[in-house]
Amino acid sequence: MTQTNELERWLAEEARILERLDAGPGPGVARPEQIAGKTGLEIMQGIVDGTLPYAEIARTLDFTVIEVAPGRAVFQGMPLQRHLNPLGTVHGGWFATLLDSALGCAVHTLMPPGRAYTTAELGVNMVKAITPKVQRVRAIGTVIHCGRQLATAEARLVGPDGMLYAHATTTCLVFEVPAAR
Repeated sequence: MTQTNELERWLAEEARILERLDAGPGPGVARPEQIAGKTGLEIMQGIVDGTLPYAEIARTLDFTVIEVAPGRAVFQGMPLQRHLNPLGTVHGGWFATLLDSALGCAVHTLMPPGRAYTTAELGVNMVKAITPKVQRVRAIGTVIHCGRQLATAEARLVGPDGMLYAHATTTCLVFEVPAAR
């Protein structure tokens, strides 16, 4: 598949997902009763399906969740002028946020009901600059290990041509969600 065809496929997939998200509840935080008894995968699938709110940071930084599966999450981002640093390339914080989203959500897909996680460590290696000429990138996160107290994951930030722009790892603390009072 050529780079042009792959980009067209990415854009079509993004358009379908954004249409579902726009028809759903929009950005925000799910109410406790919306997620009670659900696994992390069910919650993440509800976000992708547009039945649960998605994180507002995605709208702020122009990225969206594309796909979730057990131990995997894919986010697609659109590098824009407003994401540039003073040198004219995309700011490292944009890279890190997109990668952190894919990493954390990959871990989230493996949480049973009543369990949650938080990022304890995030390591990002940027290997190639992104400019607004790059139309889209994908952060593909996969879980390496998910235990009772710790989870680790890795992610790659790639273009439709397979170009690697960054890679990252995370360690997440896993814990029981406190009961509502």
